[in-house]
Amino acid sequence: QLQLVESGGGLVQPGGSLRLSCAASTSTLRYYPIGWFRQAPGKEREGVSCISSSGGSTNYADSVKGRFTISRDNAKNTVYLQMNSLKPEDTASYYCAALAGAYCSVSSSAYQYWGQGTQVTVSS
Repeated sequence: QLQLVESGGGLVQPGGSLRLSCAASTSTLRYYPIGWFRQAPGKEREGVSCISSSGGSTNYADSVKGRFTISRDNAKNTVYLQMNSLKPEDTASYYCAALAGAYCSVSSSAYQYWGQGTQVTVSS
Protein backbone atom coordinates (compact mmCIF):
# COMPACT_ATOMS: atom_id res chain seq x y z
CA GLN A 1 0.00 0.00 0.00
CA LEU A 2 1.35 3.39 -0.98
CA GLN A 3 1.57 5.83 1.90
CA LEU A 4 1.86 9.55 1.31
CA VAL A 5 2.95 12.20 3.80
CA GLU A 6 2.57 15.93 3.15
CA SER A 7 4.69 18.59 4.81
CA GLY A 8 5.62 22.22 4.39
CA GLY A 9 2.38 23.93 5.33
CA GLY A 10 2.18 26.84 7.71
CA LEU A 11 1.19 30.45 8.22
CA VAL A 12 2.37 32.93 5.61
CA GLN A 13 1.54 36.54 4.79
CA PRO A 14 -0.21 37.44 1.54
CA GLY A 15 2.32 37.56 -1.26
CA GLY A 16 4.53 35.02 0.46
CA SER A 17 5.64 31.57 -0.62
CA LEU A 18 5.56 28.02 0.64
CA ARG A 19 6.77 24.73 -0.77
CA LEU A 20 4.73 21.67 0.01
CA SER A 21 6.24 18.21 -0.19
CA CYS A 22 4.52 14.87 -0.69
CA ALA A 23 6.80 12.02 0.29
CA ALA A 24 6.06 8.39 -0.45
CA SER A 25 6.95 5.35 1.59
CA THR A 26 8.29 3.45 -1.41
CA SER A 27 9.97 4.03 -4.73
CA THR A 28 6.77 2.93 -6.49
CA LEU A 29 5.68 6.59 -6.37
CA ARG A 30 7.43 6.96 -9.71
CA TYR A 31 4.67 4.97 -11.42
CA TYR A 32 1.80 7.19 -10.28
CA PRO A 33 0.44 10.49 -11.50
CA ILE A 34 0.19 12.71 -8.42
CA GLY A 35 -2.41 15.35 -7.76
CA TRP A 36 -2.61 18.14 -5.23
CA PHE A 37 -6.02 19.02 -3.86
CA ARG A 38 -7.20 21.51 -1.29
CA GLN A 39 -10.21 21.94 0.89
CA ALA A 40 -11.23 25.02 2.81
CA PRO A 41 -13.74 24.91 5.66
CA GLY A 42 -17.27 24.67 4.34
CA LYS A 43 -16.12 24.15 0.76
CA GLU A 44 -15.73 21.18 -1.51
CA ARG A 45 -12.36 19.65 -2.21
CA GLU A 46 -10.87 21.10 -5.38
CA GLY A 47 -8.07 20.02 -7.63
CA VAL A 48 -5.07 22.32 -7.65
CA SER A 49 -2.51 20.62 -9.86
CA CYS A 50 -1.39 17.29 -11.21
CA ILE A 51 1.80 15.84 -12.61
CA SER A 52 2.29 12.75 -14.73
CA SER A 53 4.42 9.86 -13.52
CA SER A 54 7.37 10.97 -15.62
CA GLY A 55 6.94 14.62 -14.77
CA GLY A 56 6.59 15.50 -18.40
CA SER A 57 3.01 16.69 -18.17
CA THR A 58 1.45 19.05 -15.66
CA ASN A 59 -1.83 20.88 -15.28
CA TYR A 60 -3.17 23.55 -12.97
CA ALA A 61 -6.45 24.99 -11.83
CA ASP A 62 -7.08 28.41 -13.31
CA SER A 63 -7.02 29.93 -9.83
CA VAL A 64 -3.34 28.98 -9.31
CA LYS A 65 -1.90 29.20 -12.82
CA GLY A 66 1.21 31.31 -12.93
CA ARG A 67 1.60 31.17 -9.15
CA PHE A 68 1.99 27.47 -8.31
CA THR A 69 4.43 24.99 -9.80
CA ILE A 70 4.27 21.23 -9.40
CA SER A 71 7.35 19.08 -9.80
CA ARG A 72 8.65 15.68 -8.78
CA ASP A 73 11.92 14.01 -7.94
CA ASN A 74 11.36 10.32 -8.44
CA ALA A 75 14.80 9.52 -7.07
CA LYS A 76 13.64 11.00 -3.76
CA ASN A 77 10.11 9.60 -4.00
CA THR A 78 8.79 13.13 -3.54
CA VAL A 79 6.43 15.51 -5.31
CA TYR A 80 6.52 19.24 -4.64
CA LEU A 81 4.10 22.11 -4.92
CA GLN A 82 5.82 25.48 -4.98
CA MET A 83 3.30 28.16 -4.09
CA ASN A 84 4.18 31.80 -4.76
CA SER A 85 2.20 35.03 -4.50
CA LEU A 86 -0.10 33.42 -1.99
CA LYS A 87 -3.51 34.94 -1.38
CA PRO A 88 -5.90 34.62 1.56
CA GLU A 89 -8.19 32.54 -0.66
CA ASP A 90 -5.45 29.92 -0.91
CA THR A 91 -6.03 29.11 2.75
CA ALA A 92 -7.00 25.43 2.99
CA SER A 93 -5.83 21.97 3.91
CA TYR A 94 -3.71 20.65 1.08
CA TYR A 95 -3.62 16.98 0.19
CA CYS A 96 -1.56 14.97 -2.25
CA ALA A 97 -2.98 11.87 -3.86
CA ALA A 98 -1.76 9.10 -6.15
CA LEU A 99 -3.71 7.76 -9.07
CA ALA A 100 -3.33 4.14 -10.14
CA GLY A 101 -3.56 4.89 -13.81
CA ALA A 102 -1.80 6.42 -16.73
CA TYR A 103 -3.10 9.97 -16.69
CA CYS A 104 -3.95 12.78 -14.33
CA SER A 105 -7.56 13.39 -13.44
CA VAL A 106 -9.35 16.47 -12.15
CA SER A 107 -11.70 14.24 -10.17
CA SER A 108 -10.65 13.41 -6.63
CA SER A 109 -12.60 10.15 -6.84
CA ALA A 110 -10.09 8.85 -9.39
CA TYR A 111 -7.27 8.82 -6.83
CA GLN A 112 -6.67 5.77 -4.68
CA TYR A 113 -4.06 6.89 -2.16
CA TRP A 114 -4.19 10.04 -0.05
CA GLY A 115 -2.00 11.78 2.45
CA GLN A 116 -3.26 13.20 5.73
CA GLY A 117 -3.02 16.81 4.58
CA THR A 118 -1.09 19.89 5.59
CA GLN A 119 -2.63 23.22 6.58
CA VAL A 120 -1.82 26.38 4.67
CA THR A 121 -2.99 29.67 6.15
CA VAL A 122 -2.46 32.93 4.31
CA SER A 123 -3.12 35.87 6.56
CA SER A 124 -1.61 39.14 7.65
